[in-house]
Amino acid sequence: MKKSLSILIATVLSLSLFAGCGSKTEPKKEGEKAPVTDTKKDEAGIAKLGLGLITTIGKSKDLGVDKNGKEVLPVGQVDTVIVAAGFDKDGKIVKVTIDTAQTKVNYEKDLKIKSDVKAPIKTKVELKEDYKMKGSSKIGKEWYEQIAELEKWMIGKTVEEVKAMKVKKVDDSHTQVPDIAELTSTVTIDVGGYVAALEEAYKNAVEIKEGAVKVGLGNEVSMAKSKALGVDKNGKEVLPVAQVDTTVAATAFDKDGKVVATIIDVAQTKVNFSKEGKVTSDKTVADVASKKELKEKYNMKGSSKIGKEWFEQAAEFEKWMAGKSIEDIKALKTKKVDDNHTQVPDVAELTSTVTIDIGGYRNAVVESLANAK
Repeated sequence: MKKSLSILIATVLSLSLFAGCGSKTEPKKEGEKAPVTDTKKDEAGIAKLGLGLITTIGKSKDLGVDKNGKEVLPVGQVDTVIVAAGFDKDGKIVKVTIDTAQTKVNYEKDLKIKSDVKAPIKTKVELKEDYKMKGSSKIGKEWYEQIAELEKWMIGKTVEEVKAMKVKKVDDSHTQVPDIAELTSTVTIDVGGYVAALEEAYKNAVEIKEGAVKVGLGNEVSMAKSKALGVDKNGKEVLPVAQVDTTVAATAFDKDGKVVATIIDVAQTKVNFSKEGKVTSDKTVADVASKKELKEKYNMKGSSKIGKEWFEQAAEFEKWMAGKSIEDIKALKTKKVDDNHTQVPDVAELTSTVTIDIGGYRNAVVESLANAK
């Protein structure tokens, strides 16, 4: 009896060991890591969303002559570097998109506007080959190609690691060119402004809910509010102003394309001229503040029917978009209030919190999905 029981137990143990040899859960040898069964844990999640803007007007020009005696016409030039980025819980870059809106408002000698202020304006990324940098590039690469290589290099790094990148001066216009083996053959543009905008994106980053898999950047640029030298309807002199409004949106999307979170901002930049065609705005300002950065200093509250500043209303609109699809956002009902406010929200959830025109903001968010990666 005991012998039969021993044989039975031995048989069962043998079968168990045999089954274990073929099992996918076979124990690892000492020192080896166990296999990861949860694929979600193996992916770097997007825990924060950031948007950074650096705006300068330093390349604007006065009416005058150059060193060769050639006439120089006035130009109001606004350069806005834009970075949309997703960061993991440790601050490492998971997603990043860099772009620049380099917008020029050209004037005639009599200070009438030469540029078509109603024409669509493209960023450097959108221009692609039409930016025409390849011909003068030592490596034969366009701006958008070089910036893509820089973005690729940034992935997996912290902002501090990016800032620690070794750079060199090539000429007066290129003082911060990458000087590291991984980038010397692919990036010869000055990266100072892009790193600064990335740092700002991280500094201003907001924590977001789980589920974000993509981050996109959208924009809408206009110089339609620029003014020529002239007089108003009351006969008062109007001085030239090159006004560039760069609307941007950084948006995080889930796997179904729904908005997890979005950040909207506007760089509303003015380059003022005297009646002699001289730039009177301070060209040395390192970063012209955006609407969101200005906060109360934007001074909209006094004229607001609901007593709210621009940044407060933008925050309410951002909150409303969370969890919605792009189609839901595009379907938002709006109304015309006046000639400057033609797309004001006309839904119960927003009528008491958002009275600004949301047309450009919505367009930027829609475009951010098309550009998401």
